Amino acid sequence: MAADEPLVLGIETSCDETGVGIVHGTTLLADAVASSVDTHARFGGVVPEIASRAHLEAMVPTIERALKTAGISAKDLDGIAVTAGPGLAGALLVGVSAAKAYAYALGKPLYGVNHLASHICVDQLEHGKLPEPTMALLVSGGHSSLLLSSDITSDVRPMGATIDDAAGEAFDKIARVLDLGFPGGPVIDRLAKEGDPAAIAFPRGLSGSRDPAYDFSFSGLKTAVARWIEAKRAAGEDVPVRDVAASFQEAVVDVLTRKAVRACKDEGVDHLMIGGGVAANSRLRALAQERCDRAGIRLRVPRPGLCTDNGAMVAALGSEMVARNRPASDLELSADSSLPVTDPHVPGRSHDHDHVHEVSKENLYS
Repeated sequence: MAADEPLVLGIETSCDETGVGIVHGTTLLADAVASSVDTHARFGGVVPEIASRAHLEAMVPTIERALKTAGISAKDLDGIAVTAGPGLAGALLVGVSAAKAYAYALGKPLYGVNHLASHICVDQLEHGKLPEPTMALLVSGGHSSLLLSSDITSDVRPMGATIDDAAGEAFDKIARVLDLGFPGGPVIDRLAKEGDPAAIAFPRGLSGSRDPAYDFSFSGLKTAVARWIEAKRAAGEDVPVRDVAASFQEAVVDVLTRKAVRACKDEGVDHLMIGGGVAANSRLRALAQERCDRAGIRLRVPRPGLCTDNGAMVAALGSEMVARNRPASDLELSADSSLPVTDPHVPGRSHDHDHVHEVSKENLYS
């Protein structure tokens, strides 16, 4: 671990996870997470106002826990990175406000970064520097995207995205129909291991020869599965939950991996990175590995804990911003719930941050 590598703290509050990570270059020192998922479970999904309040309560304790784990003082940091978007507006505002407060008090540069680009960059903490270019498949409750990045700090190009439900959203909705609770991804993955993925021929969305090559659609699949279950119940028959889970899951991961590998081949890219919460799915990982091996593509998938929302991914991208001398954000940084992935970070209007560093001389943070 080189002494001159940037030491960066990252804050992630785009949804229901309060994540704080600390990295030194590409070395992870701390990854503290406070989740409010149990609070949302009784509502069957994330409630934005509850998420925002939970972030407020968890922010300072989670930052202090991360600093303690890393064995450093806040004054040792070289920068503060924070998810500026996309995400839930109120939740993002809590993280951005906290990051600005710490940056101001410490006299450190502030970096507002993109949530999706952070999901790509986190893989550096486990598998080393990202090759350039890298194809990334990001799959979560809010996103299903194929992205091509030649420079994670400045050049991320959308190849395809979901036109309706994201993959993770479909998992949650089918789990609700099956009365499996929230979140749906982990329980469907677990039950699918005991089921037959070929038991039910569920549709593969946007897989026709005239359909968009890299876009995704899971709304039709979700409806087809729900109607199949309803028909069974209406006929007074038992629903084979494990077979439904396995067949539904196979339909999702089949489309995701097929299109991702096709994009790599079409663009001449020999690396595929998979990130986002659904990347923790065991069948997605296995099928992606099979298809990448056959196509001569190297697959990079972070361990499950780094796939879900976390502060480490934000710190990782912030570290790259510092290392590549990207302009810091202004203290007027705002949260942007629809921040496009083509903006990996939000640079300030001015590169003059002397006023920030003057504050540190007044020792506002002790």
